[in-house]
Amino acid sequence: MGEAGERTILHCDCNGFYASVECLLRPELRRVPMAVCGDPEQRHGIILAKNQLAKEKGVQTAETIWQARRKCPGLVLVPPHREKYEEYSRIVNLIYQQYTDQVEPFGIDESWLDVTGSRRLFGEGKEIADQLRRRVREETGLTISVGVSWNKIFAKLGSDYKKPDATTVVSRENYRSLVWPLPAGALLFVGGATKKALEELGISTVGALAAADPELLTRRLGKLGRELWRYARGEDDSPVRSAYEEREVKSVGNSITFSRNLVGLEDISAGVAALADSVAARLRKHGLRCRTVQVMIKDPAFRTISRQKPLPHPSHLSSEIGRAALELIRESWSLTAPIRMLAVTGTSLTEGEEGDQLTLFESQGTRERRLRQEKLEAAMDQVRGRYGRDALTPGRLLGEDLGLTRKKGGEGADGKEGEK
Repeated sequence: MGEAGERTILHCDCNGFYASVECLLRPELRRVPMAVCGDPEQRHGIILAKNQLAKEKGVQTAETIWQARRKCPGLVLVPPHREKYEEYSRIVNLIYQQYTDQVEPFGIDESWLDVTGSRRLFGEGKEIADQLRRRVREETGLTISVGVSWNKIFAKLGSDYKKPDATTVVSRENYRSLVWPLPAGALLFVGGATKKALEELGISTVGALAAADPELLTRRLGKLGRELWRYARGEDDSPVRSAYEEREVKSVGNSITFSRNLVGLEDISAGVAALADSVAARLRKHGLRCRTVQVMIKDPAFRTISRQKPLPHPSHLSSEIGRAALELIRESWSLTAPIRMLAVTGTSLTEGEEGDQLTLFESQGTRERRLRQEKLEAAMDQVRGRYGRDALTPGRLLGEDLGLTRKKGGEGADGKEGEK
């Protein structure tokens, strides 16, 4: 494929991963239209994955359960079994690692592989991709689609191009005819807002993005504009990281979709307290502090805003993170407007004892209060480590009806958030 000395990158994507694993656990589900979804009683009634029969009925990932059932009245719904998904993900990635140690997971069901150094042993990129598809199918019962290219972005476009259980090669010879006619939204990192901004510039395809003026894109989209221009032209040179490389934690956050809408200061304060408590505990677990707090708010119509602010000093205290998050919400959101989902994230992370080197302008009283809070929250970590997360609950959360003390969402941030 292409020039002899250039890289060979694969992107492997498990097809309908959650639904496929559920069908392995319960083979009878293969014969009916089925979907994996959250708990509709807790307002997590969103389709997470569906099998081929449900797809043929028009069921789509991320739509609500009632929308899916309107299309497919006989739809069988099953709850997610995340521990099983993680187990199968590990098995599949171990197969990948038998071909190269450069395996970079991108979520639970996708991975990039750099097989440049493996071609003498296993053949060219397409041959390796076909071997992987066969082995994953025979050894796990799952199917994967594989894109083969000289860069990560086009390899991912290749795995999306044809499903299920297919190999697509995106080469220097065919990428203009294969990739450039695709909608711009097919390109990695082109989300809804970016797609809309591109459409306002008259850019609707990957090819149009490649032909656009990079300065115009930079003015409209900032640094991302030039990056997307390079991606569309096949100029991505980002490496595939080793499976054994320690991942840097870039941010630590948590989100909750509530069992009812938050309305008013009391509700919002309770939601922020639960999130800040979780984020601060995980920062301490990693030996990290954050310099910036970010909040994301989604209302019942799925309109979303995101705001952030720097902290006076790096912190891993729930009281300080929660205070900053609540200030952001009060500054940018009407307290009478309903909130369906709320996220709090600590970013701009720093290690070690930097947070203890308090500013020279801080009073002795303030310093003593912070040290007392440090000791208190460290003691809480010890109790929870011994007796479980629910052993201690902030007082304002006792008796709440928001779903905060029963189940916390978005707990998968350790080492991963900020990587994509």
